[in-house]
Amino acid sequence: MAKHMQQQTISPRPSFASHVRLYDSGGFRVRRQILDSRQSTLADILGETTGAAENESFKIVTIHDEVAQGAKYVVAGGLRKVPPYYFTYLTYCKERWRDRNILDVFVTEFRDRDEEYYKHALASGLVTVNSKLAGLDTIVRNGDRISHRIHRHEPPVPAKSIEIVFQDEDIIAIDKPSGIPVHPTGRYRFNTITEIMKHELELFVHPCHRLDRLTSGIMFMARTAKAAQLMGARLRERTVFKEYVARVIGEFPEQEISCDMPVVTVHPKLGLNRVKMDGKPAATIFNRLSYNGKTSVVRCRPLTGRTHQIRVHLQYLGHPIANDPIYANRRVFGPDLGKGGSGDDDDIVVRLARMGKYEQAQSVAYEEIIQHSKKAQGEKLSGEKCEICDTELYSDPGLNDLELWLHAQKYGSKIEGWEYQTNLPDWAQQNFGM
Repeated sequence: MAKHMQQQTISPRPSFASHVRLYDSGGFRVRRQILDSRQSTLADILGETTGAAENESFKIVTIHDEVAQGAKYVVAGGLRKVPPYYFTYLTYCKERWRDRNILDVFVTEFRDRDEEYYKHALASGLVTVNSKLAGLDTIVRNGDRISHRIHRHEPPVPAKSIEIVFQDEDIIAIDKPSGIPVHPTGRYRFNTITEIMKHELELFVHPCHRLDRLTSGIMFMARTAKAAQLMGARLRERTVFKEYVARVIGEFPEQEISCDMPVVTVHPKLGLNRVKMDGKPAATIFNRLSYNGKTSVVRCRPLTGRTHQIRVHLQYLGHPIANDPIYANRRVFGPDLGKGGSGDDDDIVVRLARMGKYEQAQSVAYEEIIQHSKKAQGEKLSGEKCEICDTELYSDPGLNDLELWLHAQKYGSKIEGWEYQTNLPDWAQQNFGM
């Protein structure tokens, strides 16, 4: 795997700014923290006072090399897994972190570890600010460089192949599998579309837009910065039309339905979005394609691009996506499933925070399967801890953690005369059981 971790050549490009900006061979801007991680050893970043000088591996291994040596893919039981490995996060103080206590930043911004873990990390010298040990009373200031050495545990993802729909020298259109994040974020790094394409297909690409982790379908990846800018501009200017398909609860109306209710992010950390009058404008057009007596397959045409827009609008209309672990979860929204915006936000947040940690996510589609199964059917805390880092471990993901019945089937431009589409997934077929 290590041979696939080789980076593209970094070279300066002329700039009128007071400092030289750096770009890789694909034309993508190289961020400062990426350069630092390639050029600095762990001892440089964590600081000699942390005891790094006593450990040879800290002296000779860069963050980039360390990740290459410690991470690999293992496919088993239909899942792609990355065994635990060491990784050092390196970032700079974000605007919303300024003048805040570092423990407060960790606890409020990152969900995968609890407060006790972060206290332990600070007490153990695993966190530095500007290469100096950070403590419980450290205040983060503008421009501070923060590093956090961690024994990383990535969640498994489906071991599905990434199908290429079209490619040329600028753009690659893929059929993104459900259950895999697009790029490194949160607990995911190698189990992401961009990293899998890099290590298994030897394709260095940059996403032109994003699909939610659970959403499948058409997605554009750029080979160069110029191509990413052009495609990104098309998507932002709404010259590209999009068509999705979804399988929803109940009998969706036969006539075309347009929903233009505004959408707001209620809780970014939990990924909760709802219809609110003070939200951002959002509009989606829906047409029923089929109904099998239990669920309907619906074509969805989003005219705007708000987070979870299709999922939220369908829930508001009383027809949430049948296996949606958030918006079709009775334990979170109650028997009405949030129809018409019902439910108290604070209560919903409390219940949603338990999903995936203390309770397995449970949508309407899988209620009976989970309730009657003697075996765990989803990700939650297992009660076990890692022998190395004492991190609480999770069970493997289940049906509700790996797939959403929402698929980006078609993207196109009537102005430019192009269109790409994928085949309908099995769950979108009329004779599908649910």
